[in-house]
Amino acid sequence: MGNLEIVSAKTALVVIDLQQGIVNRQTMPYSSEEVVTNAAKLADACRKKGMPVFLVRVKSSLDGKDSLHPITDNQVPKMNLPDDWAEIVPQLGPRPEDFVITKHQWGAFYGTELDLELRRRGVETIILCGIATNIGVESTARFAYEYGYNQIFAEDAMASMSEEDHVYSVTKTFPRIGLVRKTAEILVAI
Repeated sequence: MGNLEIVSAKTALVVIDLQQGIVNRQTMPYSSEEVVTNAAKLADACRKKGMPVFLVRVKSSLDGKDSLHPITDNQVPKMNLPDDWAEIVPQLGPRPEDFVITKHQWGAFYGTELDLELRRRGVETIILCGIATNIGVESTARFAYEYGYNQIFAEDAMASMSEEDHVYSVTKTFPRIGLVRKTAEILVAI
């Protein structure tokens, strides 16, 4: 692995689903608290450099019609979610200069303005983190790759419901579509 170079004028941070209803889950190999702490460090460093910070949350409409309901082997039961379920955790903000993107599916690009807002700001590289590594983060990463973005994955600023799921994404999928680094290394490069 070579040195990590980040051009602040062309790079943004994209944080996936660090919201009240998701960070309360048990995650591995890093706890939700560790993920939030590292993501907050990245967000603060990016803000200091004038780099855009996109805080992505998942939320359904009140009537639920924007949720997918395909026939699958693993049907997820409908849940009654608390009112604060989709609120971004306070450690991350949002700050006035941040962008809050509300998604309705796994990935942050499908059906949202994320791609448009990144392109309007000349972003070519995204730093990606959040929960869950193998679901929201990986789905977003696959779209980003297909849209031609360079990607830097903050490996210790993301986690999954199982260590196996996290490890598979960061060792098999992400190295094929971007650079996998620790938060500390990314902070030095910012």
